[in-house]
Amino acid sequence: MAFLLAVSQVTSADWAVVGACVALAVATGLFIFYIRPDASDLAPHRSRLDQLLERRDTIYDNLRDLRFEYRAGKYSESDYETMKTSMEMEAAALLAEIDQLTDSVTKRPRAPKSVVPRGAQ
Repeated sequence: MAFLLAVSQVTSADWAVVGACVALAVATGLFIFYIRPDASDLAPHRSRLDQLLERRDTIYDNLRDLRFEYRAGKYSESDYETMKTSMEMEAAALLAEIDQLTDSVTKRPRAPKSVVPRGAQ
């Protein structure tokens, strides 16, 4: 009987709090047991060098495809030369950026200076 008396004294604000707690518990249970992580969430993030190397490979593939299509007669010689020059310049800029990035990441050891005795000259 005391339980019924206690239940009757609960205000609507208390029921709202109880309802919010139950909803939070259900949402937490669903998140833990039913939502699976996406494969991209588990994959390591690509570094700037990885992105540049991937872009380099893409440019090389495009140059190879362009050469094939030119030989197949899809492009005129002037169009081929224009597109080839553009891709080669992009590749050169990309290779320079890769070189700059790898030089800053890995310090190359300097060759030891050769010591020449004073009397040997």
